[in-house]
Amino acid sequence: MFKKNRHGIQIKSPEQLEKMRAAGLVVGRTLDLLKRSVEPGMTPLDLDGIAEKAIRGEGAIPSFKGYQGFPATICASVNDEVVHGIPTAARKLREGDIISIDCGAILDGWHGDSAVTVPVGEVAPELIELMRVTEESMWRGIAALKVGAHLSDIGHQVEKYVKSQGRYGIPQEYGGHGIGTEMHMDPWIANHGKPGRGPMLEEGMCLAIEPMVNLGGARTRVLADEWTVVTIDGKPSAHFEHSVAVTHNGPWVLTALDGGKERLAQLN
Repeated sequence: MFKKNRHGIQIKSPEQLEKMRAAGLVVGRTLDLLKRSVEPGMTPLDLDGIAEKAIRGEGAIPSFKGYQGFPATICASVNDEVVHGIPTAARKLREGDIISIDCGAILDGWHGDSAVTVPVGEVAPELIELMRVTEESMWRGIAALKVGAHLSDIGHQVEKYVKSQGRYGIPQEYGGHGIGTEMHMDPWIANHGKPGRGPMLEEGMCLAIEPMVNLGGARTRVLADEWTVVTIDGKPSAHFEHSVAVTHNGPWVLTALDGGKERLAQLN
């Protein structure tokens, strides 16, 4: 049985949250391996092979592969690619690039979903800062996942932090989502907006928080492959994501190896 609240948002039991955690750890460990694997000269398709082997080696299934026709295990978005980049062997990663890696896995019918942006060798200081701002904005959004808070509080915290750090663009049409027995479920979560709006957060909700932040403007377009999203001005973009459960003890970051304890403690 899969319980839903009056807004149609799936509510997980404690036992189901443990299964979500198991799926999340598969993703967390896979991304940790991929971060350590990135180096100049390899291709996004090389990383895709590493990811699929790692996920299947844990008895899980890549959630992205075949999803609405997507052909790969990970999304690999390089430099001005915002999200949904298709891994290919056609390009090699070069010193100074950044690559956003989005990864999902299904274990025992439950989904985990997480993303990181990784520097390729030595990168420009403004790219290091872009990644820092994006990742920190994600954690600010995650910290808002408290019982009784409102859904829009998450995006408000993301946007508030990004705007406090300089002139960055936040794509308006992409955001986070509910997650559980499906990879994408209600509700959709904007990375911007006013606080105190939308459904109240309840224990047992699981949400994927995923800010995308551009070094330039917010506008994007989709390439001819009908998947890859790029910035219109050609400037780089970063993307970070974690799957998070709402509990009475605060947010439980299902795809973080430590459950998010270290980073969330720094924000309290």
